[in-house]
Amino acid sequence: MTASQHTGHLVPALFDHDAAEDFRQSGRTVSLTVSPRDDSVAVYATPNADPPSSQGTSHSNDQQVYFASRMQPPLSERRVFITDTSVIFAAVQTLLKVSRAKGVEILQSDQDMKAIGKLANDYTNFCKECCLYASQNITRTEQLQYDAEHYRCLWTCFSLFALLYLPEPGFEDAPVGDELMEWLNIHFIQPSTQEGDELSGRDSPWEDPAFWPYLTRTVLRGLSKASAFFLNVLAQQHPSPYLQNLARQLSPLLTSHPRLHQYTAERDFAVASRRWKDRVKTLRLELDRVPTSERDDGFENWWDRLSDIVGILEGRGDVIKKVCVGLDADWKEVCSVWGIFVDTRMRRQDLPEIVAQVLDELPPDPTDREDMVHSALFLGKPTQALSEAARLDVWLVAHLADLMEPIELIDSEPDDAELSLRQHYVSSYAEYLRTDPALWRITVEYWYSCGDVGREMADQVLLRVPLRLDGSGDANGDEAARIRDGHLAGVLKDVSETCFEHQREEIRRTICRIAAQTFIKEKKYGLAISYCTSAEDWVGLGRAVDLVLEEYIAQGPAPFAQLVANIAPSLQSLRTDTGATIAAPGVFLHRLMFAIRFAEFHQRRASGDGQGAALDAVAMFREEIVPEAWWAVLLCDALELLQDGEAMLFTSDDACVLMQKLERVCMMVGQGCGADYLPVLCRVTKRGEKYALQRLEVVRLALARYYARCGAIGVGGRSSGWSY
Repeated sequence: MTASQHTGHLVPALFDHDAAEDFRQSGRTVSLTVSPRDDSVAVYATPNADPPSSQGTSHSNDQQVYFASRMQPPLSERRVFITDTSVIFAAVQTLLKVSRAKGVEILQSDQDMKAIGKLANDYTNFCKECCLYASQNITRTEQLQYDAEHYRCLWTCFSLFALLYLPEPGFEDAPVGDELMEWLNIHFIQPSTQEGDELSGRDSPWEDPAFWPYLTRTVLRGLSKASAFFLNVLAQQHPSPYLQNLARQLSPLLTSHPRLHQYTAERDFAVASRRWKDRVKTLRLELDRVPTSERDDGFENWWDRLSDIVGILEGRGDVIKKVCVGLDADWKEVCSVWGIFVDTRMRRQDLPEIVAQVLDELPPDPTDREDMVHSALFLGKPTQALSEAARLDVWLVAHLADLMEPIELIDSEPDDAELSLRQHYVSSYAEYLRTDPALWRITVEYWYSCGDVGREMADQVLLRVPLRLDGSGDANGDEAARIRDGHLAGVLKDVSETCFEHQREEIRRTICRIAAQTFIKEKKYGLAISYCTSAEDWVGLGRAVDLVLEEYIAQGPAPFAQLVANIAPSLQSLRTDTGATIAAPGVFLHRLMFAIRFAEFHQRRASGDGQGAALDAVAMFREEIVPEAWWAVLLCDALELLQDGEAMLFTSDDACVLMQKLERVCMMVGQGCGADYLPVLCRVTKRGEKYALQRLEVVRLALARYYARCGAIGVGGRSSGWSY
């Protein structure tokens, strides 16, 4: 595959013509940056890394930035065309996937081959519809990106491919002449209706120089009604009785010409063709009996013209070639006529040999990409056809190659780049689609069909899709709001579904991590933890929990409790999630559990539920979910519960648990480990370590008094001592 070169010009120019040296001397150079989203480039001037001496040279800090792309993104009707045909492409991939799952080769299944043929016809019909739309003379809100002629080329190429390579199952060996002639008459209309109307309006149409070429062309193309009309005119009005007689015999011959589609069995068609040929021979004998002096009517040598027509009916190849050259017809017309008159049993496998002979005398136009694609398809050279199609339209070559590989027209083995021929062309088409980032859904579908290399490219596209979680723009506001309500919606939902469909779990997790980071910035910690959990990003989960706890340090208990309110469901899902590839490490679970329980503790305190708050504080210590750095904070927060003068909220055993934790903190601080136990309390109180120790001494005194009260009034029963 050869890469085409693209030359771009900066407008307005970055520097004047012949001023490159002055630009270099100014200490600047030309730099570019490639967009990771669509491969467009930004070109701009930057200071040279090692500039020449440029003292006294100055230039404005304002500079032009040029944006360019080697391919124009699809616009207008082209975008609709691409979107619509991508549905057919997806159907082809589904068919191939099901076939592989059954272990059945496409070529071995008539049902699958029929389905492939139908999908090829769907492509053809879309090309046709776009051609007809582009040819309409209507007022358009947006200018066409490609004209009707371009889509007509796509239509002719795809329809020819379907005709030659995807016949109905059971008809692979059937004569192909009728189908080729039908294809020729649909796409290359000759003669025109206007010519026929003009000739039919004349009293003596044979006097017009265009009459005999028109009549000959209608015979070549099998347009028997038009031929019969003008032959009847000759039979009734021409002054030559010889021509009148011959025209009367020729007209029924043309209208009764046997065509394959008229017969249920090929044998019956062959018999009818032989009998018809015998009648043509009789006509030739009649024609040869016309005296030489009667063969010209003063306007034309009608005998020569009629002899050519009879020669066509006789199936004389030399006559057909001579007539086609005289009519300025090309090789396609010769080959199509060949299957109608010369070799009525010509099959698809016979075409390459016949076409090669014709092309020796009537070669295709090398400047006409459409004609080159046609000739390669006729010659049975699909690889060459793809090469020519690539020069015509990247859409055409990608979808032709996609259908050629499963029916084994091209090699499916990968090359040194680890891509098969089909994958090369489909990947190039995906690159083209990537010029419009909004088409990312379609782009990844094409790349995911291109093996490991394509999957890696598609992964990179998904990772760069803007999730628009901030709700920027009216169109995304509702979706962003739904996501914040806990629903999977918008682009985030589409990306997740795409990852699931193509089993790209690692990419889905990465995207969830990206979403989690966005929610962390917005302090939507419930959503952040939920997406960290979905991504199995336990480090990220730990960071989110740490940030939640930071809110307690910075804002205090009330805002902290409000932030944590939406986190509890995440803890429940972590506990019940048995499908995770890697279970959440206990340290992160405990940290999350502590944040939730700590918030509940403060909610109960604030609402006046002292008994519940006391139970929460002791339970957290007993269950060992409180990080050591937070022991001192929880002990200080429990102080007011110990000092409650109206109720005894802790049992003596509970008081012992609190005293044990307090003594542990004081002992470790005394051993020089204060950095592990006091920093959080210092930050909460916004004071130093000395003040923190004083606070803990207040807690110690309160605990001692509380325990004494327990013994005095028998609350919870006196234990045998502090037991620490």
